[in-house]
Amino acid sequence: MNEPKEIRQSNARLIEAFLEMMAVERAAAANTLKNYGRDLERFASFVLPRGDALQTAGADDIAAWLSALEAEGLAASTAALKTSALRQFYQFLYSENYRADNPTASIERPKTRRPLPKVLTAEEVTALFEAAEQDKSPKGMRMMALLEVLYAAGLRVSELVGLPLAAVRRGERLLIIRGKGDKERMAPLTGRALEAVDAYLSCRDRFLSNEGDSSPWMFPSRGKTGHLTAARFAQMLKDLAVEAGLTPSKISPHVLRHAFATHLLEGGADLRSVQQMLGHADITTTQIYTHVAQDRLKDLVFSKHPLAKKQGK
Repeated sequence: MNEPKEIRQSNARLIEAFLEMMAVERAAAANTLKNYGRDLERFASFVLPRGDALQTAGADDIAAWLSALEAEGLAASTAALKTSALRQFYQFLYSENYRADNPTASIERPKTRRPLPKVLTAEEVTALFEAAEQDKSPKGMRMMALLEVLYAAGLRVSELVGLPLAAVRRGERLLIIRGKGDKERMAPLTGRALEAVDAYLSCRDRFLSNEGDSSPWMFPSRGKTGHLTAARFAQMLKDLAVEAGLTPSKISPHVLRHAFATHLLEGGADLRSVQQMLGHADITTTQIYTHVAQDRLKDLVFSKHPLAKKQGK
């Protein structure tokens, strides 16, 4: 099988057999099949000038391909996905006796680093709140309550918009949240947040479908869900960002949740307490915010410290 045409035909048959197995036995999604097929075809094109077919390619071919991808500036996370495609493909060839070994067995997985979350500075959060305070209408009071509760308790957006009315009891400084896995947790509310909630509750009826209606939701809506949706709140935040002179693409409900966690850690809060307030099952998920806080402190020192500035560091 030395002719390129024969090699291409053989490659195509093997890829087709592999994708059929993935679809039938593993119920792989159409998009996954498309990506795997594209990656395998690209790898086949890479090894063809080297005189190899997919069936005969070795670990050195795979390592060379991954190095070429890295040279192109491919992210480690993307390289890891492409490596996964090759691993599964060659495991298939090995298990179906197309070849006597699996060349990916000796290939190390590309090391990936979890990206640090985007975070707003305290000044940017303040600008957002100051812009919201300008609107004294019922919608403005609702937005203020949403912002204060989100930033005070670090809720997920689904938890925020789906808050039941019973979650906040007037005069009490604790918020009862039912989060992932139906687990219940409590988060303290600031005095500002309580004031914003009380102001909003005085006009909450304006958001019900009809006068005299009732709703179990803290933030009711006339839509199908019966409460404000995550998508609508996200858009409201971006509109507010424009009014605050901030970049809209930088603002989202999740970014505010990140800001809540990072600002707490910067203020001296312990990691375990932040984990409990965020509702993280595993503390390693919360630890990502310590890296954000550390990076921000480094930037502060390098940009503001007089000796660092003097020495050009």
